[in-house]
Amino acid sequence: MDADSAATSGRRAHSSTLVGMVQWVRYYIQLLGLRGKGLFLVLALLVFAWINAGIYKVQPDEQGIVLRFGKWVDTTGPGLHYHLPYPIDTVLFPKVTQVNQLQLGSGPASLSSGQDESSRERQMLTGDENIVEAGCAVMWRIKDAGQYLFKIQNAEAALKISAESALREVIGRTPIQAAMSDKRQQIADQTRDLLQSLLDKQNSGIQVTQVQLQRVDPPAAVIDAFNDVQRARADQERARNEAEAYANDILPRARGEASHINQEAEAYKSQAVNLADGDAKSFLAVYASYAKAKDVTAWRLYMEGIDEVLKKATRVIVDTSGKGVSGVVPYLPLTDKVKPASKDGVK
Repeated sequence: MDADSAATSGRRAHSSTLVGMVQWVRYYIQLLGLRGKGLFLVLALLVFAWINAGIYKVQPDEQGIVLRFGKWVDTTGPGLHYHLPYPIDTVLFPKVTQVNQLQLGSGPASLSSGQDESSRERQMLTGDENIVEAGCAVMWRIKDAGQYLFKIQNAEAALKISAESALREVIGRTPIQAAMSDKRQQIADQTRDLLQSLLDKQNSGIQVTQVQLQRVDPPAAVIDAFNDVQRARADQERARNEAEAYANDILPRARGEASHINQEAEAYKSQAVNLADGDAKSFLAVYASYAKAKDVTAWRLYMEGIDEVLKKATRVIVDTSGKGVSGVVPYLPLTDKVKPASKDGVK
């Protein structure tokens, strides 16, 4: 909305009202031929009507912009208000609830070498120094009509410049892969916040309600090569997912087998330790007996050893010379010790 046209329309409305009242008073003065008190009464009524002309109503979708001798002095909200009557004050009633839309970088891409303003507007540098063509739609409304009309010369032009600056800054710190995939909504939100901050610093009176990121594409001249890279990355991602699936399948089984082997090893360890402990205790018991009666223990061990050996022997030799162990009858059950002859005749 242009500030001059809005102010002019407000002044015209008040001027036409005042002129109509003056003409009405002149007509009835001439018609009635009023003099003296009658004329005073008419003038008093005229003053009263002029004062009451300062009452005005602001609709729910409007803001009242009070101008005093053409200078903005106040902004009023919906409801009944009062201002000094014309020609001292005038009031403008701009709509503030209507949501407007600004398209940024929405022109079609060009394959020619020449670049128009739209192509330069949408080409931006990403955080990893790649060029993309980005475009967005900015939804906005008037937040403060006084600031919107009088603080900046061209609010919509300022909005467009600020929106392009904000989008370039956010794209400039985002890698190309993220900008074209999972970070699009984040870019839109950051652009909205940064744009609102820039507009507030300018006292523009504009409220940004939403930013929609409509496109983030590589330039048309390199789009085929970029698509090849995208397909390669998709293949890489698929291979990685397959490898992770295989790892998720094989690792639990390997862990289970390792746990089983560890349990068996622990069981074998316990068994071996127990057996060794038992052998050690048996040896200590034998040693204790040997320490108490060395000859008897040595003889008993000798006999136990001979008994074990003779059980496995195929031939038994008996010493009948009497030089053997004294006191032992030279007799052994040879018929029990000699094994049957083998098939080849060897006894």
